[in-house]
Amino acid sequence: MLRFAKPVMLGAALVAGMAAPAFAADIYEPPIVEAPPIYNDPIPVETSVGGWYLRGDIDYHFSTFRGGNYITYGTPGGLGAFDFGNLRGSYSVGAGVGYKFNRWFRADLTADYFFRSTFTGQTSGVCPGGGACTSVDTSAYSAIVAMANVYVDLGTWHKITPYVGAGFGGARIQWDDLRNTVGGTTTVHTGVTSWRFAWALMAGASYCINPKWAVDVGYRYMRVQGGRMFEYAPQAGPGFDFGLNVHEARAGVRYAFGGSGHAGCAKEPEFIPYEPEPYPIVYK
Repeated sequence: MLRFAKPVMLGAALVAGMAAPAFAADIYEPPIVEAPPIYNDPIPVETSVGGWYLRGDIDYHFSTFRGGNYITYGTPGGLGAFDFGNLRGSYSVGAGVGYKFNRWFRADLTADYFFRSTFTGQTSGVCPGGGACTSVDTSAYSAIVAMANVYVDLGTWHKITPYVGAGFGGARIQWDDLRNTVGGTTTVHTGVTSWRFAWALMAGASYCINPKWAVDVGYRYMRVQGGRMFEYAPQAGPGFDFGLNVHEARAGVRYAFGGSGHAGCAKEPEFIPYEPEPYPIVYK
């Protein structure tokens, strides 16, 4: 029996030896595909621009007298009018507080004090003794102007932000006494102080020095409603002006607090590294 088993075992070993290479060929070692590299190039995340700010301004302005009239008495009586009226340029100082809502819109409340602007005018009429005569009229006005303003910032280039704006509010116009001189005779009319409606249009540009401080230069046109100018004195009064046009060249500074600062100098954008989702290992 051993003689019979030996050939069988040799045959089995021979078959196993021939099958082993074929089986080994069926076992495939796949290559490992590595995940793509993680890029650490920063992605900027834009920060918001906004918050409260304080402002201070100075200006040099020219005012235009829009005309005026006054009541006359005697023979003949009626309504007289200024032939003309000229106002000299003057200065103002102001301050305000505002809020910047975002990169494009802001609003503020401002108050300005206008120093005295000298007035020189002329009237024509009939002298008490008959015949035509003209007068020389002198006065001056000063003002306190309170405005609520809104602005649109038009974008920022190289730290410069141009803007346009509009405002409305009130002007407390204080006229000095009017001195009316005809020949060698001077009549003094008491000046009147009154609040009038006012509105304004603005345009300019700001330059940010750092996130907190910015300088501002611009132009403002302001229209002041007419009102009472002076009181009665013998032969004439009261008098009324038709209003003022004011052209202002303005300069000032703005200080931002409680927010991210001025556009163009705001806090540097945050940088967040790009980290993709883990890439699974793929076997092929």
